[in-house]
Amino acid sequence: MVDADILTQAEHLLIACRAAGVMVATAESCTGGLIAASLTAIAGSSDVVERGFVTYSNQAKTELVGVDPALIDSHGAVSEPVARAMAEGAVARSRADLAISVTGVAGPGGGSADKPVGLVWFGCARRGEATTSTSRVFPGDRMEVRRATVALALDLLRQRV
Repeated sequence: MVDADILTQAEHLLIACRAAGVMVATAESCTGGLIAASLTAIAGSSDVVERGFVTYSNQAKTELVGVDPALIDSHGAVSEPVARAMAEGAVARSRADLAISVTGVAGPGGGSADKPVGLVWFGCARRGEATTSTSRVFPGDRMEVRRATVALALDLLRQRV
């Protein structure tokens, strides 16, 4: 899963974080830890990667990063409010300065008219700054959706450093 392009992105992010003195955390649902894996595939990344939360289930989102169950009940796990809460919770429950969160429908099933297969919400929180969020609907199969999600997550982190 960690291909050469993703490794290059991860390396550039690690360099930028080191230069800025920023530590990173991840809160991942649909990627199951692949963002953290891409960063930790690079030797020496422990000076930047503080921790990763794999919050695949709704219960994990609540227990590990403090997402209010009412947010999940009212908006669904794949939503902007949940992505934002995941990122903010990752910063609050770590020593990281910056966190990315992803929650989506990687497929092949599980999609709906409102939340199609390929929809991913991203949250990006930086300590002391406003949390940002964005969504994309990625084409392709499960592996392609997850790969595109990792690539965009690394890019969003780099933009926030």
